[in-house]
Amino acid sequence: MRVAALLLTATLACSRREPPAPDGSASVALPDLLPPAASSVSAAGSGTSTPVAPGASSTPVDPATLPQTRDRPTASGEAFDARVAALWAGIVEDDPDRAMPFFFPLAAYLQVKDVADPGSDWKRRLVAAYAHDVHGLHARLGDRAHDAKLTGLEVTDARARWVDPGEEYNKIGYYRVFGSRLHYELDGTTHSIEVKSLISWRGEWFVVHLGAIR
Repeated sequence: MRVAALLLTATLACSRREPPAPDGSASVALPDLLPPAASSVSAAGSGTSTPVAPGASSTPVDPATLPQTRDRPTASGEAFDARVAALWAGIVEDDPDRAMPFFFPLAAYLQVKDVADPGSDWKRRLVAAYAHDVHGLHARLGDRAHDAKLTGLEVTDARARWVDPGEEYNKIGYYRVFGSRLHYELDGTTHSIEVKSLISWRGEWFVVHLGAIR
């Protein structure tokens, strides 16, 4: 009887115990997986960190390196006004470098121009002419340059047209407009300066010829 009771107890104990679960089964408790920590960059002057998505770059992309679009440019907005102000500052200060933000960017010109050495053409012909014209306009304002007040750049939208590839030694198209007017006031009188040619890049106007086309 004692042996039978022991055998019965062992049998009941085994029946109450679950068999070991194989690895990877639903009954095995797996640790929670935490998402990878986002990298961060410090906001300038704030001392705080701004999360950046994994793999994302904190360096802004230069739009001049991106492909052209057929977005029609408008002569308005903060970016446009800032470029016009840079041109005016360059004229007033007799400093072509200050006016360069409004000049058609080199990286875009390399994509546009269908000539043997577009980089050299950009620097030696176009930028040189731009600098010459900035100096000439400063001389035109004379000693009163710092008294003159910029009132804006007038671009006649109706004159703007899309230039197809091949029309102006170009590999890709752009909008072009002639005869814009840079307006300023001096001693209560309104004056204007012709900006010969603007062309577009990704929906933004840039100067390519400030004075005569050469």
